Amino acid sequence: MSTPIVSVQNVYKIYPANSLKKKRNKFREAEIMENELDVHALDGISCNFEKGEFTAIAGPSGSGKTTLLNLIGCLDSISKGHIYIDDSDIATMDLKEKTIIRRDKIGFIFQSYNLFPVLTAQENVEMALQLSGRYSKEEIRSKSYDILKEVDLDGKQDRLPSQLSGGQQQRISIARALVKEPAVILADEPTANLDSKNSQMILELMSELNEKHNITCLFSTHDQLVMKTVRRIISLRDGKIENQG
Repeated sequence: MSTPIVSVQNVYKIYPANSLKKKRNKFREAEIMENELDVHALDGISCNFEKGEFTAIAGPSGSGKTTLLNLIGCLDSISKGHIYIDDSDIATMDLKEKTIIRRDKIGFIFQSYNLFPVLTAQENVEMALQLSGRYSKEEIRSKSYDILKEVDLDGKQDRLPSQLSGGQQQRISIARALVKEPAVILADEPTANLDSKNSQMILELMSELNEKHNITCLFSTHDQLVMKTVRRIISLRDGKIENQG
């Protein structure tokens, strides 16, 4: 059996109660401090993701789906347990080591696109390769140009994000995530700011790219359209897995 690209093993994310919360009435403050409880955003989660998966982590608001994606993406720290990415345990890493994993192994697609408004489509994609420090200027330009063609933005490489539609801006995000050939792409509600037509087009594009490049894609979503498109759904509720799909 092959080793999973991402392995989540008995992971907890606990946000401690805010015992420093101030109230005007000191007696009321003491009562609140006594009754406040730690928040278990994730409560002993275990799941594996194989190479080439196209999977949604779904659940109602507050279920823990975005928290799980943030932990896998090294954007937050694990309270307890282990997450392995390509056999590397990010739970034992310091901030510098996590930054390297995030830079080299993980591609991100956000619902708000997170593009640099003063950079062109191509320059936004090039930034992902420049940060890696592994490519020449010629390679960066060539790879970025080609990946934008692959996401149907040929001829729009020199346009600013403000000159493009929301769907086209999300295509830039997809190109930026894909260009560095990561181990896993994490998409946090990628269709949230798109209408149904553009959402369908983006999901079809991501499905095609997933099959072509065999890169693991994990979605955090409550969008029914996403859940109809993916090939596996992991359902969360109250920080626990209800169903692994």
